[in-house]
Amino acid sequence: MFDKARIEELRHRPVPPAVHVIDGERRKSASGAEMDVVSPLDGQVLTTMAAGGKDDADAAIAAARRAFEDGRWSGMPPATRKKILLKWAALIEEHALELAVLGVRDNGTEIGMALKAEPLSAAGTIRYYAEAIDKIYGEIAPTGNDALGLIHREPVGVVGAIVPWNFPLMIGAWKLGPALAAGNTVVLKPAETASLTLVRLAELALEAGLPAGVLNVVTGEGSVVGEAIALSMEVDVLVFTGSGAVGRRLLENAAKSNLKRVYLELGGKSPNIVFADAPDLDAAVKASANGIFRNSGQVCIAGTRLLVERSVHDEFVDRLTAYVETMKVGDPLDPATAAGAVNSLRQLEQNLAFVEEALSSGRTVRIGGRRILEETGGYFMEPTIVTGVEPGDTLAQREVFGPVLAVIPFDTEDEAIDIANGTPYGLASGVWTADLSRAHRMIRRIRAGVVHVNTYGGSDLTVPLGGHKQSGNGHDKSLHAFDKYLDLKTAWIKL
Repeated sequence: MFDKARIEELRHRPVPPAVHVIDGERRKSASGAEMDVVSPLDGQVLTTMAAGGKDDADAAIAAARRAFEDGRWSGMPPATRKKILLKWAALIEEHALELAVLGVRDNGTEIGMALKAEPLSAAGTIRYYAEAIDKIYGEIAPTGNDALGLIHREPVGVVGAIVPWNFPLMIGAWKLGPALAAGNTVVLKPAETASLTLVRLAELALEAGLPAGVLNVVTGEGSVVGEAIALSMEVDVLVFTGSGAVGRRLLENAAKSNLKRVYLELGGKSPNIVFADAPDLDAAVKASANGIFRNSGQVCIAGTRLLVERSVHDEFVDRLTAYVETMKVGDPLDPATAAGAVNSLRQLEQNLAFVEEALSSGRTVRIGGRRILEETGGYFMEPTIVTGVEPGDTLAQREVFGPVLAVIPFDTEDEAIDIANGTPYGLASGVWTADLSRAHRMIRRIRAGVVHVNTYGGSDLTVPLGGHKQSGNGHDKSLHAFDKYLDLKTAWIKL
């Protein structure tokens, strides 16, 4: 599956400085400022990128506004937009390994996950929305014979998209696919610690024939570039995946500016619930481990709380520990690696602080809990299982975003529901049971946007991803994603 020689070649390829993509051009920051890009693989500077300022964000927004208003993209027939997007998807696939390795060097995801979840997923997402856009129709309202009511669907205008560092291509494509297919223009702000692949993605879009100004990428600090996008009077819709604190800030900025619509995906503290009658405990063990430890736990839907029925708790934890001991943690560019690097030193230190707090509260670290491979200079952490966790513990309430699993026993279905729903979040969840009636009861009662049954993760583009409670609003994926990027317009015609 992997061309190891090619991976090694790409590992050592010099990475040129990343610059903004604005109005179809590669541009340095107006101020000339740059930022170091530090690789989590070895803690060394990989390259530099443009440190954007308000002037750069404003230039990108102005380019997007011009491109929208003159109709170079929105006025293009949907079938023609589709052809360009399909060519873009093909180019992403053509450069998939290059993009995957570049992303691994930038954010540390293991190559086995990165190739599929990043460029190949992004290409599939762009293709999905390209194929859908010329199949979305307006409506005719039911009226009397003296009137005709038409309901048009039109692009909203300029979209500001701010995306995180854990899966920049995948999540970026979840925003870009429907936004661009619908005829909008976009200003994209990547995360400071994972910008390189999204800059390259924009370059490939131009190569595919996307008109200048339709997709603009501005790199830099979120507090500067993201703030400028959120406060702009010329951005019509803002979409964001990231932390709750930043999400709140974006809502405030929307209120301070033009009341732009804001759609947020703010992470979670997802419960993965194993009942004693789970049809296959070994399958549950494997899925539970991968559901928290792949990509070093840096997954928004990660099953970070493992709820196990008390009668099988000890056996399940024993099996899970044994499985985790077999997981290879280390060089993300080794295809045999099961979990790569933590994205940054700051994130690693935060992860370790959660473990220290759990230990100080009397909880038990069954396995892991330490930084490893420090001699490489990289940011690596052992997969960590903490047992004896109480539902109100910090570890059971706050999102770690690292390879730290909190295990909580329960006795009854009602207790499992209370624990599962007992956080401010509601993004994802899992239920393992052979009882079909119980599965349906749990689906109804768990307050989360996704409920997995006898699996964890793996849903495709045909279904939406969105949060309940403080996990956000709006939906990525599926045809429902178009709702964020299309306005309804009524035409009422007197006959």
